[in-house]
Amino acid sequence: MKGREKDIYTFLMGVGSKFLNFIKWVAIAVATGVLVGLTGTAFSYGMQYATDFRTRHPAVILGLPVAGLLIVFLYHLAHRDNDGGTNSVLSAVRSEEQLHFSTAPLIFVSTILTHLFGGSAGREGAALQLGGSLGNCFGKLFRMKGADAHVMIMCGMSACFSALFGTPMAAAIFPMEVVSVGVMYYAALVPCALSALTAAGVARALGAYGESMRIAYVPEFTVVTGSKTLILAMLCAVLSVLFCVALHTAASQGKRYLPNPYLRIGLAGALIVALTALLGTTDYLGAGMDVIDRCLEGQVRPEAFLLKLIFTAITLGAGYKGGEIVPSFFVGAAFGCLMGGFLGLSPSLCAAVGMIAVFCGVTNSPITSLLIALELFGMEGMPYFLTGVAVSYMLSGYQSLYHTQKIIYSKYRAELKKSGREEKN
Repeated sequence: MKGREKDIYTFLMGVGSKFLNFIKWVAIAVATGVLVGLTGTAFSYGMQYATDFRTRHPAVILGLPVAGLLIVFLYHLAHRDNDGGTNSVLSAVRSEEQLHFSTAPLIFVSTILTHLFGGSAGREGAALQLGGSLGNCFGKLFRMKGADAHVMIMCGMSACFSALFGTPMAAAIFPMEVVSVGVMYYAALVPCALSALTAAGVARALGAYGESMRIAYVPEFTVVTGSKTLILAMLCAVLSVLFCVALHTAASQGKRYLPNPYLRIGLAGALIVALTALLGTTDYLGAGMDVIDRCLEGQVRPEAFLLKLIFTAITLGAGYKGGEIVPSFFVGAAFGCLMGGFLGLSPSLCAAVGMIAVFCGVTNSPITSLLIALELFGMEGMPYFLTGVAVSYMLSGYQSLYHTQKIIYSKYRAELKKSGREEKN
């Protein structure tokens, strides 16, 4: 009987410990969601103001080179000349590498400057840096160490992504999935989910409702339409590889041939200004959400996807700040809409599939991709999205937007990913 009583006591103690841990994370996640949600909402309004101001005063783009010089100076002033951006955040989740609090104000100000003066960049990647930095700061405030500190970084990432984009389900899963492909950090599920939902609620309460998109027409999923989607997804996988290679090449070659960061960013800004004047359109400046909306209506210029890729590679490769996620949406949506006409499939649907498939290919995050599709477009087109995500994930290989992302499990075999030489064999 004594042994049985001891077992019951041990069981109750274990349950009590788990419950207390649960309560701790609920409180911390909600607090993080509120604080990061407020910051993310302020960032959202700042981005919206910058975009609206640039739209009303297109001549402001002439100041892009000067804005670039200011961004480099600010990072130098904070002793962050070799800032790794989102790569540093992902690395900090699975290592003892520390995130600096200065990342938060720097990425906040520099991303708004980039968008205000017309740099071609997104915002969700910046949100990951902003949220991750704040989460790391809160972790130190709560005296968290080791794995708990890593969870706090993911918690902040989820909250800021959710507040900015308005997709709490995808925001909760993305930090858990993107760091080490094939290994999900399930211990962070409750903190990330609650912080994402709280931040989304805070943003909505303050009038920031995130993105709202609609597909004009979704045909019945049949063998014919499914086969056409398969072809589109294969092409999107190739495009996602091209997107990653272009961004990495622009960054590495820019540093190689123009090692002075002031000269590099100034010339890149001038090049963006010249290309915009030459093309006679501002479609490729900023995030380009208006162009994505037009693609979802079935309207696109044939060269749009390629030009956005070039503009984004120049902007981010030179050192301007912002994210890569919305530009990948733009490239995928424009390409998908274009291919819809060639394939004889709803251009609007193909724009949505292309958008999600390219995002999956560049981030290697299939679950997040499906959740984004669900939250943005609903269930009606899910068979198409599932096809696009699955094929793009497999055929995009081991390319990634993020150098520090680790792909743990092979995309081609049910086993751990082998070395490059073994994988080829």
